[in-house]
Amino acid sequence: MTVEQSIALAPAERANQLIGGELTEKSLRLHLEGLPGVDAVGLEARASDLGTRSIKTTSKAWALDRIIGLIDLTTLEGADTPGKVRSLVAKAMTPDPSDLSTPRVAAVCVYGDMVLHAVEALGAAGGPGGVQIAAVATAFPSGRAALPVKIADTKHAVAAGADEIDMVIDRGAFLSGRYGVVFDQIVAVKEACRRDDGTYAHLKVILETGELTTYDNVRRASWLAILAGGDFIKTSTGKVAPAATLPVTLLMLQVVNDWHRLTGEKIGVKPAGGIRTSKDAIKYLVTVAETVGEEWLRPSLFRFGASSLLNDVLLQRQKLTTGHYSGPDYVTVD
Repeated sequence: MTVEQSIALAPAERANQLIGGELTEKSLRLHLEGLPGVDAVGLEARASDLGTRSIKTTSKAWALDRIIGLIDLTTLEGADTPGKVRSLVAKAMTPDPSDLSTPRVAAVCVYGDMVLHAVEALGAAGGPGGVQIAAVATAFPSGRAALPVKIADTKHAVAAGADEIDMVIDRGAFLSGRYGVVFDQIVAVKEACRRDDGTYAHLKVILETGELTTYDNVRRASWLAILAGGDFIKTSTGKVAPAATLPVTLLMLQVVNDWHRLTGEKIGVKPAGGIRTSKDAIKYLVTVAETVGEEWLRPSLFRFGASSLLNDVLLQRQKLTTGHYSGPDYVTVD
């Protein structure tokens, strides 16, 4: 199957092609439960090895700037106000007012009812090529709502101007083996991302890996989300511990790599929650480069979901004495 053919197919048709038969609850379960088991020891050893890599001093400035450009700057609190969202947008557009060479972040991530305030604050700085607006939807963070409510939640955010939707899967359905329910909900939410002009808001599917409990479940949920049409797979809501971890992110990157080899289609990955320092974020950059390749180190294919990471990266950036690095677009590891 070519990448054009894969993308053109509706999720159910694509799943039929890849599963090799009619898509049913039974065939989907057989496919997902027939995936090879994860070698937990090997996965964690590989993640540990990647986590010990250092980057050369000449690449550190580039790495810090790249991290900034991959951040979804987030505020997802019940006490969020229009003023707080405006402040978040101001920081997204000008992370370091003392150094205007600092890149902008990739996106701001807010609740659906805050999207209009983000749109107004961004103005011309938003839209294609600008800072994106991501909205969490589908009864975030629990996902405990009826499907019509999830669809309405998504449509409301898209109509308000969200460029991206971060949905949560029904973990209860997944963990009880009702994979078809999860598949159908993702497909429905994907369709709810459709705009009046026929384009779609990008869909990030949050697996909430801290509640999936096993690496095998993470692998199955990743495949399920991609089969159903997700543009990104995302680790966590940031509301459940553990959130993003390097082994889990590595596993999701491996799934994305396998999907790319199979179909030619590139799916994004977003670790979210618990990544607070530039040192940790660099480990993720190295892991991406070593697993799926340097081409994934761009906002369309990789993001950090974070609220405090930016502050540490800016601090480390200010500490550098070598100045802004304008070298080649890659991470060099020792």
